[in-house]
Amino acid sequence: MIRKVETKIESILDINANNIWDCNENQLASLWEQDKAEEGFHSSEDKLLNIMRLAFDVVHYNAEDARECKKYENGDWATFSHADCQRFVAIRRKTIKRITDLCYENIRHITAPTLLDLIDRNFGGGWDSIPLSIKDIIEVGFDVSTTCLPEARIHAAGGTYDRKVKAGFDVLEIPKGSWIEAIFAKKKEPLEKLRFATENQYDEDGNLIVNEDDDEDLPDDPMRDEDEDEDENDDTFYSSYSDEADVKEEDEDMAGLSVEDE
Repeated sequence: MIRKVETKIESILDINANNIWDCNENQLASLWEQDKAEEGFHSSEDKLLNIMRLAFDVVHYNAEDARECKKYENGDWATFSHADCQRFVAIRRKTIKRITDLCYENIRHITAPTLLDLIDRNFGGGWDSIPLSIKDIIEVGFDVSTTCLPEARIHAAGGTYDRKVKAGFDVLEIPKGSWIEAIFAKKKEPLEKLRFATENQYDEDGNLIVNEDDDEDLPDDPMRDEDEDEDENDDTFYSSYSDEADVKEEDEDMAGLSVEDE
């Protein structure tokens, strides 16, 4: 498998639902201001703002209102204007405060300590208290395992806790009476999806169905070449027959006979 290669964003028009999570407020504001003078940019503004809303709080504010300017132009937000320079926008990355704020898009963009902190603040119920749908999201981005042992044994040398920490896992310990539940989490390495070649398809007569785009990539078919050569060298009557061959004229005597003569 091949490691996923991050694509550098050089224009605000390059953002999408996947890479928006790798951007920061100031980067987006700078790219927007850089590209907003381009012809036709106005038609893309709403689409770009909707993409930003996946990972950022996005608000429009009145730049002539001193109170609003103080609220949004204090460094906590990044600001920029629309192409018409009459509407102003402030953006700030969304804060993941609850475990229910996790989704398939943002789970790969948080750290293991952040994840364990969210689990710890989930009423202290441990891994079993998390809804199955949220567990599925978490396990997309993290390797997670748990163990529950008496407090006196949880840190035993060579035990599960010890081995997991040495393997690079972060740990959350949740007391449960005289026992402790240990939740281990380690971020998964992003990997590029494997691409599989599609199988050949055939019609009802057993002939290979070929897409026009794939014609150039098809290997030579030796059987087809042999058939073509045979057709070219075929010396049968029909292939050697000439349209210009002399047609034998009717016998003059026979041509002169009438029906009665016959």
